[in-house]
Amino acid sequence: MIMKNFINLKDIPARDLRKILNDAKKRKNKRKKLNTLDVDKDRPLKGKLLIQMYEKQSSRTRLSFHIAINQLGADAITVKANELHLGKGGESLVDTAKILSTYGDGFLLRTDSDKKIEDFSKNLTIPIINLLSPSSHPCQVLSDVFTVEEIKKKPISELNICWIGDCNNVLNSLIAASVKFKFNLNIGCPKNYSPPKFVLDWVKKNNRKINIFNDTKNAAKNADVVFSDKVVSINDKGSKIKKIRDFKNYKINKSLMKVTKSGSIFLHCLPRGNEVSEDVFLGKQSRVWQQALNRIHVQKSILLYSFGKLR
Repeated sequence: MIMKNFINLKDIPARDLRKILNDAKKRKNKRKKLNTLDVDKDRPLKGKLLIQMYEKQSSRTRLSFHIAINQLGADAITVKANELHLGKGGESLVDTAKILSTYGDGFLLRTDSDKKIEDFSKNLTIPIINLLSPSSHPCQVLSDVFTVEEIKKKPISELNICWIGDCNNVLNSLIAASVKFKFNLNIGCPKNYSPPKFVLDWVKKNNRKINIFNDTKNAAKNADVVFSDKVVSINDKGSKIKKIRDFKNYKINKSLMKVTKSGSIFLHCLPRGNEVSEDVFLGKQSRVWQQALNRIHVQKSILLYSFGKLR
């Protein structure tokens, strides 16, 4: 059995990402008559212990992974960074990785440091899954691809995808997905908030292109799906007042959704702020609750991928 890390979508072969989505679809269909805590009949991770560590706040990721782990027949221990000797307690990351590998079968980390997740991956002998890092949110975005295809009933490669908002870790993963799944991606953001050069260079290296607009209507024109995220996040270190001012003309509202394609949908990874109007967020085009639910199903298949159990 070959164990695999799940850290960044750009490092995972497109065929493996598609296998994850196919498995998630099958597993979701098999659970139509089951309760939340009913275990999948094949119990593919029976006897496994997953250790989750959260250095940042989490609602959907923490809850959905806990449910996913239990439905696969495994168990989970969730710890906070300040509860371990790592850091303030004086224990090195290398030693902590050895202990985690001794007690657990997999490590799930939500961190404020890309270097930390890299260092853990080098020193663990068990698979590591990125629950969110400053530059990437792979579980969220792969689940979003699943949701888009489930609703639109066609491959995402045949759709026009639009992102309105800040160029953050979620967008970085969405850009990676656009390369892996070969879909059209328009980005609407202010001039000083474009994706970083290393992301754009990677896109170019892979012979793909993304379109960046400094206004919302050109970005959203003929879009099948409009994505957004909270403009001011817990990662922000600069002036929040300035950032809110810079994004004042980038709000998603009914007027903007009118320039999208007929039958278009709105998705948001949550939590929300002022970047979307109430009537859009709670309107017929919004599928945010279905989007949140699908985290469970896709993350189950991500876990199976990491344990080398995908058929």
